[in-house]
Amino acid sequence: MDLRQLSPDLAVSGQITPQDVSALAEAGFKVLINNRPDAEVGADENSAVMAEAARAAGMTYYYLPFVPGQITPELLTGFADATTGRGPHFAYCRSGNRCTVLWALNQAGKRPEAEILEIAAKAGYDLTAIRPMLASLATRKG
Repeated sequence: MDLRQLSPDLAVSGQITPQDVSALAEAGFKVLINNRPDAEVGADENSAVMAEAARAAGMTYYYLPFVPGQITPELLTGFADATTGRGPHFAYCRSGNRCTVLWALNQAGKRPEAEILEIAAKAGYDLTAIRPMLASLATRKG
């Protein structure tokens, strides 16, 4: 697993396996967020299998499938809800980029745009393409 820390309470990565879930729980993660649609993975890593692995490890599980280019208000709200409260939180998708996008969009209006982009870049994700969305959301929240 290639864990990348976005905040003290949130790490992201690319696809994990059910076997990785117990290691995440042992590392102290309390919440597992799956942003990868079932259509992108095989039966061994689909949401039902990952939900069971999270349950067995004592983690809270959220399935919030993020199809590239299809950001919805419900997806943003779901990610915000999943990353609020009991943590630390661990989110994954194919590469960690979609999880980082959801984190960044939820940070709009809470942190300066440049800071959000810098944190993502330090984690290895270039989010400059969503800068206009960050600005738009920050304006709406402000």
